[in-house]
Amino acid sequence: MMLRSRLIRLVPLLLLIGLALVVAGCIGGNASLAPGVTPSPTATPPAAIPLVPAELKADPVSPFAWLFNPIFQGFFITLAVFDRWTSNIAIAIVLLTLLIKVVLIPLFRRQIVSTRRMQLIAPEANEIKRRYKGDRMKIQQATAQLYKERGVSAVGCLPIFLQMVLLIPLYTVFSQGLTNFNPQAMLDVFGFRILDLGCDALPIVLSSGHVDNPCLNPFAYGVNWGVPEVFVSWGQPGTILSGLSLLAIISSLFQLVASRMTVPPPSPSDDQNIKTQRQMAIFLPFISLIYGSILPAGLFLYWIVSTIFSIVQQYLIIGWGGMFPLFGWTPRFAVGHEPRFPVAAPTAPTPSSRAAGAPARANPDRSSLDRSAAAQATIRQRGRQGRRGRRR
Repeated sequence: MMLRSRLIRLVPLLLLIGLALVVAGCIGGNASLAPGVTPSPTATPPAAIPLVPAELKADPVSPFAWLFNPIFQGFFITLAVFDRWTSNIAIAIVLLTLLIKVVLIPLFRRQIVSTRRMQLIAPEANEIKRRYKGDRMKIQQATAQLYKERGVSAVGCLPIFLQMVLLIPLYTVFSQGLTNFNPQAMLDVFGFRILDLGCDALPIVLSSGHVDNPCLNPFAYGVNWGVPEVFVSWGQPGTILSGLSLLAIISSLFQLVASRMTVPPPSPSDDQNIKTQRQMAIFLPFISLIYGSILPAGLFLYWIVSTIFSIVQQYLIIGWGGMFPLFGWTPRFAVGHEPRFPVAAPTAPTPSSRAAGAPARANPDRSSLDRSAAAQATIRQRGRQGRRGRRR
């Protein structure tokens, strides 16, 4: 539990590191010159260079981008198929997101169940902290033993790490795949063409540096899903230093709901770790507002749909959790609400009978210190009985 709280405190740093990896590994990482294309003396926008799988080179960025080639191609091929099927890139992004979330249901369900079980046995964990106050090693050992006895396995930050790993190729799919004039090579697997997009032979470069003929149509519902969507910006004309994105705001609000649902309702017995988690559940979702003018709109659409899916999944397993009271208000539908698939509280193991002649089993409820003390008491008692017998 203590390790989990420490990892939770590192989530903002992990997000910033993940963003740095996205920028370092994906901007120009997968977009490389096609064979036979020579660079022009003037600056050529990346979207005007055919998008091909990254090659393994000696520089520090190429191996990183090369490792993500299969994931990027899988996402891009799926997105292109959905786009060809629906003729709407926004709907294609939603379908791609739902497909990813459905595949990852077992992992995230395990995380939700594990988190809920930890919350149910939190009073016993707090009792361990009270009993061994000041002895961190003893607290960790006793807590680990408690989780082992109750069958609680901590998933840790694996789902968070997995989401960060998936964001890197998804960022490239939206920022480069939806803006490039010829990403056809990304649809060729082992020499077999999965889908023919019919891209133009040459790019049409505007004076602003953007390509006017991307192969996949990135526009849907008046939004270009391949570039950042910013409605308030600060900076010189043509250069956005920072800004606010409506999609980033919507994404932050949904993330706020999802994160508050994962923490337990407020209780007077909450320790400092629970209070810290509850505070981070309020402030952490709004970090994505910083990325509003950096990340493409398609990535925020992915975040929104993914978070809504997580909210529904959490609602079915843990209910509203710590979502309410909100500013002291609890709606009627949240009072006494029971989830559809509730998580049962882990029960203590019951001692099982042993067959005649079988060796005695160690009692997991008794520590080695308790057994040693009991043995010493038995020795002293027998010693006193022996002395009384000699007096007679």
